[in-house]
Order: sequence, then structure tokens, then C-alpha cells
Amino acid sequence: MKYIRHVIIVLLAVAISFSCVAYQAHSFVAPGARGLKDYYRDYFPIGVAVSARALHTEEAGLVVRQFNSITPENAMKMGVIHPGEQLYNWKDADSIAAFARRNGMKLRGHTLVWHNQAPGWIFKDAGGQQVSKDVLLQRLKEHITTVVKRYKGVVYAWDVANEVISDRKEEFYRNSLWYQICGEEYIEKAFQWAHEADPDALLFYNDYNEINTVKREKIIRMLNGLVSKGVPVHGVGLQAHWAVNEPSAEQLDKTMADFAKLGLKIQITEFDVSVYPKEHEMREREAGDSATAFTAAKELQQLEQYRRCFASFRKYRDVLTGVTFWNISDRYSWLDNFPVRGRKDYPLLFDKELQPKKAFWSVVKF
Repeated sequence: MKYIRHVIIVLLAVAISFSCVAYQAHSFVAPGARGLKDYYRDYFPIGVAVSARALHTEEAGLVVRQFNSITPENAMKMGVIHPGEQLYNWKDADSIAAFARRNGMKLRGHTLVWHNQAPGWIFKDAGGQQVSKDVLLQRLKEHITTVVKRYKGVVYAWDVANEVISDRKEEFYRNSLWYQICGEEYIEKAFQWAHEADPDALLFYNDYNEINTVKREKIIRMLNGLVSKGVPVHGVGLQAHWAVNEPSAEQLDKTMADFAKLGLKIQITEFDVSVYPKEHEMREREAGDSATAFTAAKELQQLEQYRRCFASFRKYRDVLTGVTFWNISDRYSWLDNFPVRGRKDYPLLFDKELQPKKAFWSVVKF
């Protein structure tokens, strides 16, 4: 009996030991540990893009511990929140807004007018023909007024107009249906109507590829034009979908310096650092795309890029009023399907087990 009791005690000890190891392997950063928001408390808010679904998983705990601002990844985009002329889908957006209120977090609204994820009905009349400028502007006004008023006092900042500048060197505005039907007027009106719906909200223009000199100059020219007309635009959002090979330190500093001259607030709105060299267009899978392991070499390159970026962000703390990551952890990223569908990327500071990566420590140790 004595021997059996001894064996049982040993087995229990082993079981407890394995349980502890398993718990440690799948747990978050230890409760009470400092989060990104704590390290950057004296600099700027640190945000993250979320889905309503993610906020009902264990990732919610990581969000609360690490961040003090959230952005709905898709829930407030026009096609999602306003799928029919007389139909609004508030469920996920309301859920995210409630989460922000419960946890004392800032909430950024994203986005009021965009060429992508716009519902098809908004450009068509009852007969399926393209609507007139007056009709489209009235529909846009109704959309912006309804959405902004619903979240007045909860959303502190809106990405009002998104990606209206063309990537083509010879073209200024993106040739979207918004532009084809309304010309540039829809941009001014969007800011005007958002301001009327919530005079206290900060209103941002948001775009990508901002480190490109030609595109950056066009964005700045447009913003200067809007400001000179008295349009209520308060800031510029730099999406910052970057990679291990770009931007360089010099390129990033020039970008930040150029936008700082505008006299507007700057926010990094959709930040991630791909472990693959930057590509700007979707493409088919190639032979080399099967090498998706997160290697030590990729880890080091990413660590250095994150270190470089946050050094620049801290340098421009006087004009930079927020940094938001696009997605929570490497469990899921939109980059898993861009530019190559199904190619796993690892662009964030937390791994698939929700543990901080080495790049995390390069960001917080300064």
C-alpha cells in the first residue's frame, strides 16, 4: 500500500507539472504585466483592429491588457453596416462599441466613404441604372449622418474618406464610381456631413503607400486644398502596411516630417510588418511561396523594422496621436491572403499562442 501511495503521489506530481507547462504554453502575458499601452502611456494611444467575433474569444483578454484603443476591422464599413437602402446592420458595430465602453477604451470609426466594400445599391436606381450626382450625394449624406450620430460620444475619431488618391503617377484622384459620378466634391461633403453629425469627433483622411514620394505629395496637396477651403479635416491616417524591407529609416523619417508640416494630427491607423518583401498587387502562388516558416532570419528582420518604426514614432510624438495595429495576433492577419492567397504571414507583435514575440520587446524597451 505504501508503495502504491508513493506511485500515486509521483503520478499526481507529474500530472500537475504537465498541466502547468501546458498552461504556460497557452497563456497570455502574465496578468498585471505591463502592456503596450502602459509603455506608451506618455506618448500616444496604442490601438488594434478587431472583429466582433474575436472579442468573444481568448484574444479579448489580450486586447484589454495590451491596448487602449480599438478600430472595427470591417463592421463599420459601408457595405457591412448599410447593406440595403433601408437596411442597417448594427449588430457587430454595436458589439464592438459596447466592448470599448465597458473597458474604457477609445474607439476609432472606420470608414465612412471608400471605393471598396461599398454596397452596389448605392450607385444604382430602381431600374438598375447609375444614379445621378445629386442622388448619390444625398445617399452618402444620409449614410454618414445616420452612422456618425449613432456612435456620437463613443467614436472619438473617424476615418472619413479612405484611399481616394490614385496610385497611378499620371492620375490624381482614384477613378472610382464615387469620383466618376460626383467628382471631388464627395470628399469635401463627407467631411462636412461627418462634422455636422458629431462636431466633437476628429476627422481623418486615411490612405496607404504613403511612403511613396509621388503619392505622398498628392495626399499632401489634397489635404492642403481641403484645409484652405475650411473643410473640417483634422488629421491624416497613414495605414503603414509595411514589410521587413521597407520603409528604410530615411524613407520613414521623410514621410513623417512631410506630413508633420501639414499642421494636422497624424495617426498610424493600420500598422503591420510583413515578414515577406513588400508587394503591392495580388498575384498567383509561385514555387517559393511554400516557404512560410517563421524563421530566425525573418524574426530578426521584423524585430529590426519594428524597432526602427517605433523609434520614428516616438520622435514625432508631438504630432503623432495614435498607433493602431491591423489585427490582434499572428493567429489571423489579412496578409495571410495578400498578396498571395493562403500564404501564412506573421506581421504582428503576438504569436499564434498570444505570446509576445521578440519584436514586442524591441518596441517596449527604449
